[in-house]
Amino acid sequence: MAGTSQTKRWVEQVVLWMVATLVGVGPVLADNPDRIQPYSKNPTYWQYQGQPVLLLGGSDQDNLFNHPDIPPDGLEAHLDLLVSVGGNYVRNTMSSRDEGNLWPHHRDPETGLYDLDRFSDAYWQRFRDFLEMTHRRKIIVQIEVFDRFDYARDPWNRNPFNPKNNINYTAQETGLPERIDTHPGQRENLFFRSLPELEDHPRLLAWQEAMVGKMLSISLEFDHVLYCISNETNDSEAWSRHWARFIRSKAREANRGVEVTEMWDAWDLSHATHRRTFDHPDLYSFVDISQNNHQVGQTHWDNMQTARRLVADPPRPVNNTKIYGGTPHGGSLLQGTHKMWHNVLGGCASSRFHRPTSGAGLSELAQRHLKSVRMFTDAFHVFVAEPDNGLLSERAEDEAYCAADPGRQYAIYFPDGGSVKLDVSQAEGTLHVRWLDIHRSVWRPVETVDGGRWIEVRAPAGGQWAVLISRHE
Repeated sequence: MAGTSQTKRWVEQVVLWMVATLVGVGPVLADNPDRIQPYSKNPTYWQYQGQPVLLLGGSDQDNLFNHPDIPPDGLEAHLDLLVSVGGNYVRNTMSSRDEGNLWPHHRDPETGLYDLDRFSDAYWQRFRDFLEMTHRRKIIVQIEVFDRFDYARDPWNRNPFNPKNNINYTAQETGLPERIDTHPGQRENLFFRSLPELEDHPRLLAWQEAMVGKMLSISLEFDHVLYCISNETNDSEAWSRHWARFIRSKAREANRGVEVTEMWDAWDLSHATHRRTFDHPDLYSFVDISQNNHQVGQTHWDNMQTARRLVADPPRPVNNTKIYGGTPHGGSLLQGTHKMWHNVLGGCASSRFHRPTSGAGLSELAQRHLKSVRMFTDAFHVFVAEPDNGLLSERAEDEAYCAADPGRQYAIYFPDGGSVKLDVSQAEGTLHVRWLDIHRSVWRPVETVDGGRWIEVRAPAGGQWAVLISRHE
């Protein structure tokens, strides 16, 4: 009966996919097989150029394309450094709020006013240059189309869509305020309510669609781009669904396939807003749980596992484009590195350190951990493993975390030393035990242990360690 039920669910998902395609929200049929997309053999992970790929990253800015001179040596050097330590994943908000950033529209040098009917050649050239740089390095880019922080407080004072900054409309004509002093989470800006079913501002919506269309006219040329609608939004479901459909529609016109998601603001993954993506695989082909990275310790792991279960049928990649840890959110920098390892052993498809000061960015600390994670996952086959703390006993809360392909490979991460028992009863014969000194990115000499039973696994010392236990093959 269980098999019949599962078959029925898969049939239902195929029907949903077919309907979605007909109504304009499904994937493109004729597609580039080498593009970034869910891994065909395990869709909880990504594949690129036909091969499974674990996405790991960190950067010192979120809108990298708009920082060509990022310190100390510029954008290309920053990307090269990321690749040198095993990174292959960056976040890119389409944001302009930082010093030295350009805005997407043309600005008259005499009046200082923008024209929403004309684009800034320099801004969009920066964007194209960035996509070319990352493509050459096989760095996957996750775009966030709208960053709400560009539409409130000081950035709104400089934003081309602010009525006082453009020649296209007035505050009276649109209802858009000229000044917003509150956090964007207060939702004072009706910029995000232009849809007919919300506050119905067709002229504003037309300019919004023109801007997103311009972005897509460039990004759809590339095969290494993922799309997220917003940065930690708490706006309406209708807004997010409109832009997911818009992106898919433009991709269809260009005969391209795309992967789309939304990122909700709630730190608690059980919040109802997250179900807007969790429950709609027909529209959102992956999920982003970055806000869970505000959590720490066992809670961080447990909530992540709950989210993975909610998107397991059909399976989809679970991304973390922001790992918090620093100030003011997400605990310490050290706790941020714990979360990187949780995400990797916990079955997530991507993990990236958030920019300073809210994360480790691409600091020396981040570099060490990216290098160590890549060393470990080059030896441990995450694409066939499952997180399973049930294989551990005599484990204190937050002491150790396990993933395994039982009978073949077992991985355990210790945030701060410790000792647990591990069930390797399915792995007969001699097993190899390899400890990775995470802080130094160094493997210790191989040890051996007999399988087919429970074994004790004790970290060599305090601090962060990962151990790989595998059959001798």
